[in-house]
Amino acid sequence: MASRRFLFGLGLLGAIHATVFLAPWIAPYDYAEQHRDHPYAPPSRIRLEGLRPAVEDGSGLHPVRFFAGGRLFGVEQPAVIFLLGSDASGRDLFSRLLYGAQISLLTGLLASFLALALGTTLGTIAGFYGGRMDQALMRGGELVLALPWLYLLLGVRAFLPLHIGAWQSFFLLIAIIGGVGWVRPARLVRGVVLSTRERGYVLAARGFGASSAYLIRRHILPSTAGIILTQATILIPQYILAEVTLSFLGLGVGEPVPSWGNLLSEARQYYALVAHPWMLAPAFAAVPVLFAYLMVTDELVEGRSKARWDGLGER
Repeated sequence: MASRRFLFGLGLLGAIHATVFLAPWIAPYDYAEQHRDHPYAPPSRIRLEGLRPAVEDGSGLHPVRFFAGGRLFGVEQPAVIFLLGSDASGRDLFSRLLYGAQISLLTGLLASFLALALGTTLGTIAGFYGGRMDQALMRGGELVLALPWLYLLLGVRAFLPLHIGAWQSFFLLIAIIGGVGWVRPARLVRGVVLSTRERGYVLAARGFGASSAYLIRRHILPSTAGIILTQATILIPQYILAEVTLSFLGLGVGEPVPSWGNLLSEARQYYALVAHPWMLAPAFAAVPVLFAYLMVTDELVEGRSKARWDGLGER
């Protein structure tokens, strides 16, 4: 039976991903929409006017309208609503944070999928066939682990044109992060496969003439499901942080497409950070995501450890 912590983590992850998926509807503005008259505007002051919220500025109170103009909420122009303030170009930080979450979370999901797909495939081949195939794949994995992936990304970026599109940078980031991260899942999957291939039901199926493809599909791969699920909850937050770090350094997705990393790039300037502390909002937005994945991962790891000890006790 799932614990409350596990269910809370799953619920929090579901709410966060649903909010990010609905960003075009929830965000009051498009991520590139500029309000040049409001650079570095502080968060809007919102007060209740009767039972309706309203934005207060120098020109008075402006009622917040809900479900208007294809958005969840907004105000009539020329008034503006900045829940988290605005940046140097007058772009709404709350809207850009929601749109940026789509890039950052999608990077974590796709890079993890790539790493797990490679790791599962190569780990299964190494563990099932063994011999020279196993030696070659595992030594190749050690070589990949020895590569400094940050310098690898710098090297790949140096060979590309100076100006490449945001989506090209996005898929390049996923390819490098996921391509480097397959080794640990492959080693874990290999260990499970080495154990499973020697079990009685697998040996019996082989004795009855089952092909290698059938054994892998029917018996070997299902035994790796727990490892793959646990690794997914570990890798996704790691790769989200990797995207944030690389985009912060200017090696990931660039302007005008937002991500949590490039949204934080303005915080590198000390005077901007001191005068406009709301620019740190993307860093705080990542905390509940990482916290939720941590709760889910802890529960999965504890569950697997308990199941392993229970199995040893039965033996």
